Formats: sequence, structure tokens, C-alpha cells
Amino acid sequence: MEFIDLGRQYKALKDRIDGRIANVLGRAQFINGDEVRELAEKLAAYCSRKYCLTCANGTDALTLALRCLGVGEGDAVFVPDLTFFASAETAALAGATCVFVDVDKRTFNLDAVKLENRIRQVIAEKKLKPKAIIAVDLFGLPANFPEIRKVADKYGLPIIEDAAQGFGGSINGKRACSFGDISTTSFFPAKPLGCYGDGGAVFTDNEDYYKLMASLAFHGKGSHKYDNVRIGYNSRLDTIQAAVLLEKLKAFDDYELTDRNKIAAKYDSYLKDKFTTPLIPENFQSSWAQYTLILDDENERDNLQKHLNANGIPTMIYYPIPMHALKAFEDIKTPSEEIEVATKLTKTVLSVPMHPYLKDEEIKFISLKVLETR
Repeated sequence: MEFIDLGRQYKALKDRIDGRIANVLGRAQFINGDEVRELAEKLAAYCSRKYCLTCANGTDALTLALRCLGVGEGDAVFVPDLTFFASAETAALAGATCVFVDVDKRTFNLDAVKLENRIRQVIAEKKLKPKAIIAVDLFGLPANFPEIRKVADKYGLPIIEDAAQGFGGSINGKRACSFGDISTTSFFPAKPLGCYGDGGAVFTDNEDYYKLMASLAFHGKGSHKYDNVRIGYNSRLDTIQAAVLLEKLKAFDDYELTDRNKIAAKYDSYLKDKFTTPLIPENFQSSWAQYTLILDDENERDNLQKHLNANGIPTMIYYPIPMHALKAFEDIKTPSEEIEVATKLTKTVLSVPMHPYLKDEEIKFISLKVLETR
């Protein structure tokens, strides 16, 4: 059994994907081919954004967003304490200081009340300038952007939506990658929409932001590629990956997102009476990058993981160390009372297999093995 079965997905889409790749190989347009432009247009339309720029990976997408917003030394960037390293790493690489914010104990996402508390603390200390908020759509569920936006607007801060895991999720029908002043996503193979290598994208409705990020992603180009007007990067999605993503996006929209939600509902039906299962707030939809249980304590979590692994069921812990406790951020002092929830979750969460090609008998087998521990 695979945690995320990309092989099973490929078998289902093989003819379409192989045909797309063959077209690229036949035309030999490996960089900036027609598929790259077609994908950007379809992604923008899917997320109801004016502009989409594809790039080399999700980390580069965050880097472009931060650079576009002028984030640098002396700035405070507010980042959830429970997330993948890149959410904070990119802010640190820009020269900013990460201010870690606790998360909601049931959605795993940035807590808007605690976000405002941390902003007020930074303002009162007068050591850093509040500059931006990075809100992460963790495990496929969009962050609470209606409340986060209120806080952001109150303090004049732009929002970067890190939707690396959230592509396809929505709030009141509005899709992920549409909530930030700049939104980013990743096409890493294990993501809800993944390619066969690395890839990413940025989204915005601001034409000036789009033009600046497009320049930055292509060596700081101006009117043409040899007119370099700023120091930039080499960050582009290659044509073969765009071709793969075009077919995967169609499948994702046609049935995969629906099937992910059906599978999550089946897990719920087996497990919700005995375990703390994922909470999806009213009017929210998840794209279910992960299906994550919350156990009572670290010992129970570890015992469940061992039991499942012994029965051939792969599991993952997302994430075993909160951001503030990583050695890379040891110089940042975060009061323990400010990050209590994230700290506890790192000791109690466990994710079980989740992908749109799970079979009913597999879901039942996994669930029954989970139930055996209680």
C-alpha cells in the first residue's frame, strides 16, 4: 500500500499524459513551450485570478512573492508555527525575521486572534516592522481568510497565501489561491495537483505584482531576455511538466477532488465516534492533501503508528517539530505560551493514506486497523 499512490494515478491517466509528453518531444519546445502558457491561463481561470505565473517550485513561488512585496532586513513576517519549513525559510532568506503564530487546535491553520496578538507585540516592542502575513492552507483546508483578512487590513499588511497543500480547497465556493494579495502553490508530486518533478505557481490580481514577479523569475528581464533591469532568478516550469499538469488538472477538476472528499467522508464514517477526525468548518471545502487524526498524547500516537506500519499501512507525521523549535530558528525567541497548540499537535497528529485512487476495501482495512487500538 502506498501513502500517496502516484503509480495508480498514472495508470488511470497514462494515455492522455503520454500523448501530451509526446507532443512536447515532437516539437522540441522544452522551455517556455505552448503548454506553459496554456497551463497558466487554465490555472488562473480555475482559481478566478487575473494572473498566474508558473515557476520552478513552490519554494520559489514564495520567494518571488516576498521579493515582490519588498520584504527584507528589519521586517517581521508572521508565519504559522505548524507548517513545512519553506513557509518560514523563504522569509528568513529574504532577510526578515519570522514571528511564529499559533494555530487552531482543530483546523491546524493560523489562528486569527493569536495573529493579532503577535502583531501587537511586535508593534509594542518597536524592534521590527510588521511587513507581511504568510497564511498556510494546511492539509488541504484553506486558512480562515475572512478573519485573517480583517486582521491584515486593520494593520495594513499584505497576505501571502501558501496554498502548496490547499489547491482545490474553497471557502463559500471561492477557491484556494484566490485569497492572498499574492497566492502561491506547489506542484511537488505528492500535492493535490502534482507534476512529475518540481513546479510551482504564483497568483495575483495586481498587474504590477505580476509583471515584477515575471521579471524576477526570468533573470530580472525587462523588455526582452537580454535587457536585465534587476537581479532576479532562474525559475521556470519546463514544458513537459506543464504538459503533465494540463492532464492532471483536467482529472482533478473532473473527478479527483470529488473523490478525495468522498474518501475523507468514508474515513469519517468509520472513525469519528472513536477518534478526533479532521474538522471542516461550515462553507469550507478541503482538497485533502492529508487525512490527519489527533490522538490524546504522544505515546498513543506512536503506538498507533507502529500498529499501522506493522500491518503494512504507511503513515506520516506532519510535522514532528514546530517551526519555533527548529535549530535553524534557534535565535528567534518565541514565548512558550504563544505556541502551545502547535507544540501539542506535533506530538499528537498522525496522517493515514489519502489519495483519490484509494479503494473502498483499503479505506475499510485502514480504518479497522486504526480502531483496533481503542
